[in-house]
Amino acid sequence: MREPIPHWTLTPVPGTAEYEVPLPPGPPTGPTALASAHAKVLAALTGEPGAEDDDLHVSVTDGVLRLRYRTDVLDAGAAARIAGYHLTALAEPDRPTLLSEEELRFQLDELAGPLKELPDRRVHELFEERVAAHPDAVAAVQGDRRWTYRELNSRANRVGRALLARGLEREGVVAVVMERNLDWLASVLAVLKAGGVYLPVEPHFPADRIARTLGRAGCGLVLTERGSDTNLAAIDRLFVETAYAEDHADGDLGVPVTADQAAYIYFTSGSTGEPKGAMCEHAGFLNHVLAKIEDLGFDTGGTVAQTAPQCFDISLWQLVSALLVGGRTLLVGQETILDVSGFVDTIVRGRVNVVQIVPSYLEAVLAELEQRPRELPDLRCVSVTGEAVKQELVQRWFTAMPGIRLVNAYGLTETSDDTNHEVMHRVPDGDRVPLGRPIRNVRVYVVDEDLVPVPLGAPGEIVFSGVCVGRGYVNDPDRTRAAFTEDPYRPGERLYRSGDHGRWLPDGKLEFLGRRDSQVKIRGFRVELGEVENALLRVPGVRDGAVVVVGGVRLVAFCTGPHPVDAEKVREVLGVSLPAYMVPSLVHWRDSLPLTANGKTDRKTLTALAEDLDDAGSGTPGTPEERRLAAAWAEVLGIPEQRIGRQDHFFDRGGTSLSAVKLAIVLDRAITLKDVTRHPVLADLAGLLDQQH
Repeated sequence: MREPIPHWTLTPVPGTAEYEVPLPPGPPTGPTALASAHAKVLAALTGEPGAEDDDLHVSVTDGVLRLRYRTDVLDAGAAARIAGYHLTALAEPDRPTLLSEEELRFQLDELAGPLKELPDRRVHELFEERVAAHPDAVAAVQGDRRWTYRELNSRANRVGRALLARGLEREGVVAVVMERNLDWLASVLAVLKAGGVYLPVEPHFPADRIARTLGRAGCGLVLTERGSDTNLAAIDRLFVETAYAEDHADGDLGVPVTADQAAYIYFTSGSTGEPKGAMCEHAGFLNHVLAKIEDLGFDTGGTVAQTAPQCFDISLWQLVSALLVGGRTLLVGQETILDVSGFVDTIVRGRVNVVQIVPSYLEAVLAELEQRPRELPDLRCVSVTGEAVKQELVQRWFTAMPGIRLVNAYGLTETSDDTNHEVMHRVPDGDRVPLGRPIRNVRVYVVDEDLVPVPLGAPGEIVFSGVCVGRGYVNDPDRTRAAFTEDPYRPGERLYRSGDHGRWLPDGKLEFLGRRDSQVKIRGFRVELGEVENALLRVPGVRDGAVVVVGGVRLVAFCTGPHPVDAEKVREVLGVSLPAYMVPSLVHWRDSLPLTANGKTDRKTLTALAEDLDDAGSGTPGTPEERRLAAAWAEVLGIPEQRIGRQDHFFDRGGTSLSAVKLAIVLDRAITLKDVTRHPVLADLAGLLDQQH
């Protein structure tokens, strides 16, 4: 990365870790002015007013500012910039930014992704071009079923015409309520071809949540299949089997679809208690898919694994990207994913070249490969996303598979999915795995609360501009205004405020530092604690409630009210309106919630209390099998072994289907996922283990 030219002329002192900066005439240089300038600079560098730093010392003597710094913390370029910030703070105290014009332009322009012209086509039109080029090539595979490009296109066209026949108009929202199968793929393409807006809905979601989602989106038409419509209220629905059976032509529809037309809506958790539907346009969708093809190294004719649930936005690029390069989509069923050994075998048999999974699942795959080593001859790239990836996991991956690239992908639903790719051929330097550089046609800024870029390397909010930025939240103007605004540096373009915090690294890559609100990631999904708490307050008998995260993986609820309500009853009521991953694994009843000095719920105290309650346990494991099982639970759940009791319930302790799979691997497959599901209490599961010996 080219270093930006400092705003001031700086002279390094030979042989020392100092910079000398001649002061221009005019600015005050007394102790008070210098202390004020230094405090302003430190606040900008750290993001914390009143910060102190032993790594920097400034002084003024005979009209010269001297900055002394630690060479193991700063390099000469960074020290030069910081000296310039001090001069700006002294000479221009009212200037809204400490950055020079040169550095400002550097951050706004040179840290952006590469500019590349987008073809004047939509994703489905590029697919249609591939259909014409090789109609008999295999496009998609699900188990023993294979569809060619011709068959997939024919089915999508017939379904698209069936939607138009039922009155679908431009940007009409179509909910696709189906399992992940070949008909789902045809249905997604059909909606796009017909000029509609694709709204994914998982069939097993609670009926109440599905109804609220459809209502918020203004959805008047549902495309579904037999067996997936159980939780649908009274609404017009088209069964895909019916659409196939109708006498519609199977040629391309030719419906005009513009780049700025809405392509899809994905709903995410909302802090007000209502999910919010992020609406993205065709240009952003196409740009993201092309970036995936370029950065992950798709080969013509290659195979991409489709593994993500329908309501996880990464599912969409997994579904269609291979179809733009003449490759094939391999739909991997959920049962296969929950059997890690079967998943690895499927990747090998399917000759998969590209796969994207969450880091916690990559851990399970590595555990499988460490126990049963085998070659992955066709795999070229593994992408991880949805959770922060740890350096240790990257090290384990390259130790096991040194020739297969690992890509850390970062982005948000509101920005057409991933905006940054860190393509790794080895373990990166530093303590954290970076988010990488912005993808094509994406601009990322790190800013303060006034949207002013912060100094290079300083923490700030990550915001986005460019073709990636979606249109906002469907039928939700208030929350749209709060998160989407105009780019102050490029009038007329949209900007999205993510709420994520990060900083620029010296090599021009982005580093994630966390969030400063109540949003968390559970199983790779964004969860607003406020939405769970709002649902908690709707439970009969609950007067007040709060939700905290324990161990970074499970939700714990605390409730108050006139009379305690059974914990399972609370979870049951929550399950009516929330998906399973948002239902707290544990519910504790309290006489009152602890408060901070300013009267707010003391979440820090509640988190510590939740951890202490973990310590209570429910009987100390006694038999050899119970102790063996407790050690295995501790490993996969991230709970200290001494906190696990013999009457503990695996799923109430934060266990998931994935962690149950990991448990089976840790126990050398002495148990199965079904065993854990049928015998979730530690003592019962230990008894099953004992019977097998």
